[in-house]
Amino acid sequence: MSVLYSVLVISLFLTLLSLAIPTVRRVWVFHLLVLKYLFFALGDILRIRPLVFRLQKRRYTRLTRPRALRLFCEDMGVTFVKFGQIIASSSGLFPDRYVQEFQKVLDKVRPFSFDEVREIIAEELGENARKIINIEPVPLASASVAQVHSAELSDGTKIVLKVQRPGIGKVIKTDMAIMKTMAKVALRFSKDAELMNPVGIIEDLTVTLVEETDFRKEAANLDEFNRIMSEHNHTRVRAPVPHQEFVTRRVLVMERFFGTRVDDVKAIEERGVNAEESLVEGIQAWFQSLVFHGFFHGDMHAGNLMLLDNEDIGFLDFGIVGRFDDAQRYQVTDYIVAFATGNFQLVAKIIGEMGGLLGEVDLEELGEDLGEVYKPLLSQAFSEVNYANIIPKINEVARKHRMTMPKEFVLITKQLLYFDRYAKLLAPELNIFTDPRLIMSMMNDIVKVRSQQQEQP
Repeated sequence: MSVLYSVLVISLFLTLLSLAIPTVRRVWVFHLLVLKYLFFALGDILRIRPLVFRLQKRRYTRLTRPRALRLFCEDMGVTFVKFGQIIASSSGLFPDRYVQEFQKVLDKVRPFSFDEVREIIAEELGENARKIINIEPVPLASASVAQVHSAELSDGTKIVLKVQRPGIGKVIKTDMAIMKTMAKVALRFSKDAELMNPVGIIEDLTVTLVEETDFRKEAANLDEFNRIMSEHNHTRVRAPVPHQEFVTRRVLVMERFFGTRVDDVKAIEERGVNAEESLVEGIQAWFQSLVFHGFFHGDMHAGNLMLLDNEDIGFLDFGIVGRFDDAQRYQVTDYIVAFATGNFQLVAKIIGEMGGLLGEVDLEELGEDLGEVYKPLLSQAFSEVNYANIIPKINEVARKHRMTMPKEFVLITKQLLYFDRYAKLLAPELNIFTDPRLIMSMMNDIVKVRSQQQEQP
């Protein structure tokens, strides 16, 4: 018996020790949550959950796979919610039922308590916290990294208050370690995983999340975007102005925007706004920021783009931005010209120059295959383009030629998919690759960028 007791004591000690180590503790949480949702699924199959809900006089909703995965990501927290947001913004890459379900995590993540909000504000702002009044306890939005509350300054200025989730830094660090391990396992057991570069994706996500948890950087991004818009005379396009006196690593106070989300078609129609014109100007502004300054908003989901009450275009949430050096900017312009003119042999060549080909590839054959896939984008309105068919074909071409797109261009493509979604909602006849307003503007910008390239020593 003493041996048995010793084994039990040692096992208990090792278990408690593992729970004290953050990374191991998160692994425990991961597996326990997997078991939780498997148990719920079994309860649905055996009709136990409906019975329990009836006895408790609660409304029963069957736990579908998309809903279970969404709830699992919310339970796991910030890093897995980010994964869910990738699904939500990747129509065509994932089944529609998953895309629709994960729309709920774009800006409706479970909020943390208002007491914690006030505590963080007091810790971060000190005496300045007294200048923030009338804070609305119910958040305007609750996202993976932070939540946003409406409030006022003591002089009556309307503001929004962005407050970081408690303890998020440690969670990100441990979750990234788990996900990087999972990515390495995927590389080892799946040949095609190399094309997705899962380790690189996780490393980039780590950098992004670390930057997102320092609101001083976001405030600088807001100022930089507004400066760029002013330089290019985009008087109708702007980001909220941060109040620098109230900016810290975990708290960001900025101008409050009033308007309509870009995907609220009914409200926009009721306002009588020329949505297509506004969308075109917003895309032009985004593109110019990219090609002239190597700086662009990297998370253009519908919660981050608004048609303001004065008909300006509002870009929100600059926690995620893309940055290109000069060489990358010039590659972007070359790629866009080649794509827009249908020169897919050149597209293939540029992909190779960007490091997107993993071995010896017949560029002519690759160009022909890319042309077969991409030509509908140049000849059809966005409302006619079926991404559910195009995306799998792109994946087939990638596997055939061992092709992978550099991570920077994946980020750009993600934003173009967002703009595509808004075009289908607001301007179904618009095609950003053939619309004369956009093409003329883009070509003029590209000519200027190329002249800058030639002037450099």
